[in-house]
Amino acid sequence: MTGTPLGTAPGSPLRVGLVGYGLAGSVFHAPLIAATEGLALDTVVTSHPERQQQARAEFPDVRLAATPDELFARAAELDLIVVASPNKTHVPLARTALEAGLPVVVDKPVAGTAAEARELAALAEERGLLLSVFQNRRWDNDFLTLRKLLAEGELGDVWRFESRFERWRPKPKGGWRESGDPAEIGGLLYDLGSHVVDQALVLFGPAASVYAETDIRRPGAETDDDTFLAITHTNGVRSHLYVSATTAQLGPRFRVLGSAAGYVKYGLDPQEAALRDGLRPGPDWGVEPESLWGRVGSGESPVTGGGRPEPTLPGDYPAYYAAVAKALLEGAPNPVTAREAAAALDVLEAARRSALEKVTVTL
Repeated sequence: MTGTPLGTAPGSPLRVGLVGYGLAGSVFHAPLIAATEGLALDTVVTSHPERQQQARAEFPDVRLAATPDELFARAAELDLIVVASPNKTHVPLARTALEAGLPVVVDKPVAGTAAEARELAALAEERGLLLSVFQNRRWDNDFLTLRKLLAEGELGDVWRFESRFERWRPKPKGGWRESGDPAEIGGLLYDLGSHVVDQALVLFGPAASVYAETDIRRPGAETDDDTFLAITHTNGVRSHLYVSATTAQLGPRFRVLGSAAGYVKYGLDPQEAALRDGLRPGPDWGVEPESLWGRVGSGESPVTGGGRPEPTLPGDYPAYYAAVAKALLEGAPNPVTAREAAAALDVLEAARRSALEKVTVTL
């Protein structure tokens, strides 16, 4: 994974083929790729005429392909493949890219099972190719702020980490993400759960045991839309993680309780909303107003003024693709490895078993 990929002239940007131009491709990947020095969005793969028009309007120089086969037919003209298509296609597309000699970025979840993720990781290692997983929430503003607080010892020994990714969507929207077909790898456990579990493992290390409750609450819903996970980490920290589409009153995004103080933060990182609104990375990217800062303190609720305001660090999704470019061009570390993603999938699989069998699963 060192040096310049074959087919790229020295000093020229890496040519990126993006598979999928739905929410993930158009809102997250394409804008971030285009904003990254050293990367150039070369080709977008989508069979939808409207999405093809959207891609051409947003990136006039981009080439279009209707199918992944069209893209792989000219693999020699590309330097990186980004897989942002539906979950069930992640493994076959990533495998095809790696077998074609191309580095790959795959949106989360990288696979439906930890075993598949490790098979892909082994293939990438065998070929000497980068395989990275787009876990963008590692660059959320609140997550970066919490990592800073932990590094500085502000909270003392953390005892419990509460993380909520909650929404109020009382009616299902449909589509593969809400499909009850297991082949689609839908449901909130694997969607938002991929984020909160990854964050918990990054912060507090490996899981020793997992307990979960999953429910289908909404009329017409086919897969889990209200899920709770409890992780006991090997270091003794307990993570309580909530993902839901049925939350009429949203809780704090983070509540972190330690021996010296706690940190409470409400509200989602602003980067997704900015990208959805068509904004692009630039000055003041990822900055939120002081009114949304979390609070650090002890003995009193932040709602009644307890603790002190903690300035929220700017969110930095652009850092992910900057790290990918550096890994490919300079041999720098992979920002998110497939083996890290596999560890998170171990937890998600244990959670699914726990909820089904009503047991705590030891890893």
